[in-house]
Amino acid sequence: MRILIDTNIIIHREASKVYNKDIGLLFNWIDKLKYEKCVHPLSVEEISNYQDSEVVDTMKIKIENYNLLKTESEDRDLILQLRETDKTRNDFIDTSIVKEVYNNRIGYLITEDRGIHHKARVLGVSEKVFKIDDFLEKCVAENPDLKDYNVLSVRKEYFGNISLSDDFFDSFKEDYSEFEDWFVSKSDKESYVCVTDGIVRAFLYLKIEKKEEPYSDITPRFEQKRRLKIGTLKVTSTGYKLGERFLKIVFDNAIQYKVEEIYVTIFDKREEQKRLIYLLQDWGFKEWGLKKTANGNEKVFVRTFGKNLPVSIENPKETFPFISRDTRKYIIKIEPAYHTELFPDSINTRENQDDYTDNEPHRNRIGKVYISHNKDRHLQKGDLILVYRMGETSPKRFSSTITSICIVDEVFDNIPSFEDFFQICNRRTFITKDDLKKKWWNRIPKTRPFVINLLYAHSLPTPKPTLQKLIDFGIIKDIFSIPRGFIEINNDQFNTLITFAYRSK
Repeated sequence: MRILIDTNIIIHREASKVYNKDIGLLFNWIDKLKYEKCVHPLSVEEISNYQDSEVVDTMKIKIENYNLLKTESEDRDLILQLRETDKTRNDFIDTSIVKEVYNNRIGYLITEDRGIHHKARVLGVSEKVFKIDDFLEKCVAENPDLKDYNVLSVRKEYFGNISLSDDFFDSFKEDYSEFEDWFVSKSDKESYVCVTDGIVRAFLYLKIEKKEEPYSDITPRFEQKRRLKIGTLKVTSTGYKLGERFLKIVFDNAIQYKVEEIYVTIFDKREEQKRLIYLLQDWGFKEWGLKKTANGNEKVFVRTFGKNLPVSIENPKETFPFISRDTRKYIIKIEPAYHTELFPDSINTRENQDDYTDNEPHRNRIGKVYISHNKDRHLQKGDLILVYRMGETSPKRFSSTITSICIVDEVFDNIPSFEDFFQICNRRTFITKDDLKKKWWNRIPKTRPFVINLLYAHSLPTPKPTLQKLIDFGIIKDIFSIPRGFIEINNDQFNTLITFAYRSK
């Protein structure tokens, strides 16, 4: 397998000072899997244009550790169309780099460049172009026996019980002169933390701010609103989608405390900070302005929040976890063995919570996949899905329950090959590659499966609506008439179910 490494990753990897420890973990995995590390000739050109001549000379020596592509593939088909949109030399280089994936010269491309990722989507090769954390997630999902750390679940913890001497906090100490004093002052405050083998991997601190909060240091000035501030957030790459897991915690708190906005202030000088900004933007945060601090100007990002705001059907992530009633609604059935692996927050009261800590990639993701051979394939982005967990004990009318609400984010149909099918499902499901092939892809050769990407929005409170309630509400006739595949329901039926589920809230 040949892996093409983008210019900026190489620069940070070979720099004299470690700016991004995630890159070390990336290269560790590449070496473990014995992949061939490749560099594009135009990356050498970009490095040669670096301002510091000493850095250039050092990089030219270190670049010899990579396999330089000897030739470039030809411009054809969609590449020619992309060339017409290239306005700068950097645009030209980006197209040339992603072209090698499009023309199957290399297996994967690893880059943090959003422009290249956009071009990969246009070319239809986004499943072969990875950000660092996505590639690490792929490695862990496919090679769990090769990981050298155990990922534990996210937990609440007092500041005072967390070691400030952990290397994890070094970047905060460098960026904020007052960080250590601030951290110690919060000793009795709660945070969210993920610790693996005694090392902090992710940390989140949230603060509820009242309408009267002064914002004189933020430009443009904030209006008076009840806000949730992401006071501190950092997630290192581990191969687990901890960033999404922490965002789910942010959104859950925002709902609980009925805030009107969520905001965060952040520097953008480190790669890990830029990656966090990209993640926030993917989930609806918009750049607002600047916050003046003694350590320099931070960027301010804001996410409007509230159930009365317009919901985006075209891009559900931007207004997640809120749902629109002006879309189609379905019930989908999931067997117990699959259900709690994908929806650990919607655990059945008969299951052992200790068996479902967040130590698998698919559990940490907000995004899940649902695989189906159903002939009805007209689901669209923004449609609502009620997850029906099939009961395994009798009487089924009481052990089968509606557990969760999901939003359709994307539908993949007419998938050309098993490898494409695998890449779509990989990291979003716990089903093994062999089972995906035998039990899903090859199960009905004349009718290949299609895949729905779901956003896991809400776990319904306990006690959850049962199969008996579906019968009582007239959604199905009896336990013998449960249709296969998707059950479409109307607005009144949906509202009845949701009203019943939240009857005690």
